[in-house]
Amino acid sequence: MREYLLTLCITAAVTYLLTGPVRKFAIMAGAMPQIRARDVHREPTPRLGGIAMFFGLCAGLLVANHLTNLSQVFENSNEPRALLSGAALIWLIGVLDDKFEIDALIKLGGQMIAAGVMVVQGLTILWLPVPGVGTVALTQWQGTLLTVALVVITINAVNFVDGLDGLAAGMVCIAACAFFLYAYRIWYGYNIEAAAPATLFAVILMGMCLGFLPHNMHPARIFMGDSGSMLIGLVLAAGAISVTGQVDPDVMKLFSGSERNAVHQMVPVYIPLVMPLTIIAIPAADLVLAIVRRTWRGQSPFAADRGHLHHRLLEIGHSHSRSVLIMYFWSALIAFGALAYSVNSASMWIVLGIVFLSAIGLALLLLPRFTPRAPKWAEHFVPPRYRRRKALAEPAVNTPEQGETAEAPADEEDRTPVAAGVAGVNGATAVGPRSRFSR
Repeated sequence: MREYLLTLCITAAVTYLLTGPVRKFAIMAGAMPQIRARDVHREPTPRLGGIAMFFGLCAGLLVANHLTNLSQVFENSNEPRALLSGAALIWLIGVLDDKFEIDALIKLGGQMIAAGVMVVQGLTILWLPVPGVGTVALTQWQGTLLTVALVVITINAVNFVDGLDGLAAGMVCIAACAFFLYAYRIWYGYNIEAAAPATLFAVILMGMCLGFLPHNMHPARIFMGDSGSMLIGLVLAAGAISVTGQVDPDVMKLFSGSERNAVHQMVPVYIPLVMPLTIIAIPAADLVLAIVRRTWRGQSPFAADRGHLHHRLLEIGHSHSRSVLIMYFWSALIAFGALAYSVNSASMWIVLGIVFLSAIGLALLLLPRFTPRAPKWAEHFVPPRYRRRKALAEPAVNTPEQGETAEAPADEEDRTPVAAGVAGVNGATAVGPRSRFSR
C-alpha cells in the first residue's frame, strides 16, 4: 500500500505543479475560446489542462516502474505500455481539438484507433464472467470489438459530463477510488496477480484528478478540455478492461468455493461491460439521454446542447457548486454501493443503507433553494458562502443642513464607502452614486 500511496502523491504533485505553467501556455497559444451559448462560465477560460494530466500519468508510471513491488507489473505484463501508447494518441487528438476544434467524426475515429493500439499490445477482453453460466471465452474479433466499444463509450461518457467546474475530475476520481479498492482486494485478498495493472491504473487516475481539481474547482482557472476528459476516460476504461477481461474467475473459485460464487463476486466488474460502466453510471446515463434527445430532434448525436443532467440541475435552481456536489453524491453512492455489494452481497444492511442514502439524495434534489450553514465554531474552515451572515445596521438618513455632509450608503457588493462627490449649494456636498465601471 505504501508504494501505491507514493505513486498517488507523485502523480498528484506533478499534475498540480504543471497546471499553472500549462495555463499560461494555453493563454499564449490562444487555446481560450469565446463563451458559447451552452457554456455556464462567464469569462473566457483557457483549456489544455490535459497536458498537465498527461505528464502526471507519465510521472506515475515512471515512478511505479522503479518501485520494488510495482515494477513487477511492468515485467509480467505489457498493459502499462499499451495504456501509455493509447493515452498518448488520445491526448494528442484532444490537444488538437482544444486548439483547433476538429470535427467530431475525426475524434471518434481517433478514439477507435487509440483503443485498437491498446488491443494490439495486449490490453483486451479475453473472456466474460456471466452469472449462472460461468466463464465465456471470446474470439479475437469479439474481444477486439467489445474492447473498442467499451473504450469509446467510456471516453464519450466522461467527455459529455465535463460541463461544470470540477465535475468530470471529481466524478472520475470517485469512480477510480472505488475501482482501486475493488482491484486491490482482488490482487491482495485473492492473490491474483492479473489484477495488479488495474490497481495501478486506478491509483494513477486518482492522482491525475486530485492534482488537477484545485485549479478546476469553481470558479475554474483552467479547463481540462478534451485533452483531459478523453484521457481520463481512456485510463478508466483501461482499468475496467484489465480487471474484467484478464482476471480468470476459475482462479477466484478456488477461494470462493465454486465458479458460480466467483462469478457473482465479479458483479461490480462485469456490469461495466453491460451498462457500460457502473462506476460512472451517471455520465453513462447522461450520454444515452443526450444521444436519444438529439436524435429525436433530428440533430447529430455529437451536436452540443444544454440538456445535460448538470444543466438541468442549474435550471431548477441549484447553484453551480451545489450541482457539482449533488453529482458527486450520486456517483459515490452508485460506485461505493456496488463495491459494498461485492464484499457482502447477502447483507440486508447494505441494501437498506443504499435506499436511505438515495432518499437523502432525492431530498437534496427537491430543495434547490436550501443553503447549508456551518456552525459558528467551523466558520473559519469553510468557504464564505457557508458562513452565517451578520445583520448590518441600517444607517440613519439625515437631511443635510448648511455646513453638513450627506453621505451615501456603502456599495452593496463590496461594502466600501462611495468616494466621489459633487459640490452642492451653500458649501454642502452631495455625494452621487459611483459607476460600476469605475472600480
